Amino acid sequence: MDELSRFRQAAVTWAAGGAGADAAAAEARELAGGVRTVVLVEGSSDQAAIEALATRHGRDLGAAGVAVVPLGGATSIGRFLNVCGPPGLGLPLAGLCDIGEERHFRRHLERVGLGSGLTRAGLETLGFQVCVADLEDELIRALGADGVQQVIEAQGEMRPFLTFQGQPAQRERPVEHQLRRFMGTHSGRKAQYAQALIAHLDLTHVPRPLERLLANVLT
Repeated sequence: MDELSRFRQAAVTWAAGGAGADAAAAEARELAGGVRTVVLVEGSSDQAAIEALATRHGRDLGAAGVAVVPLGGATSIGRFLNVCGPPGLGLPLAGLCDIGEERHFRRHLERVGLGSGLTRAGLETLGFQVCVADLEDELIRALGADGVQQVIEAQGEMRPFLTFQGQPAQRERPVEHQLRRFMGTHSGRKAQYAQALIAHLDLTHVPRPLERLLANVLT
């Protein structure tokens, strides 16, 4: 395991608390010197998308000292800010969240002293981008429904998707909604499609939150 991965794991353990937190805190402090920026994201699919997009641009986030850390849910943002932000390691921060979770990010960023009365523009100035409505929605709009279905077919999952479309609860819904819901039906599928959709994305049509986030952390 490389040092950035060890840092990520130590930060997650420290933020979780419990018996291993003190040892994890010591390890995170030891490794923090090799970290240039911590990117706080809601889950593993966001991490997969950001890392895949950096690779498509020919950039190595690890080599750049950028640690993308999944929170395991937006409500954990406060604990991770305590670890990585001003109350803890004091590292430069950036992040990505869904529009429905923006309030959690805003409140805790203000709590640790990273702004007050933050607006959406204020969050962006701090390096925190907001997806409308979430990562999957951003990518579906960027590729279009037909493009996403081509990716599903390439993943060998067109039959399961057609079965999903035929469910009574889905039949009358727009295809974009069906696609978004389909990606969340199995554990790991969001991360799978985050990588697959980024791989097929026209780099002139990268969703704004991802484009701005990557530009910020790699500048």
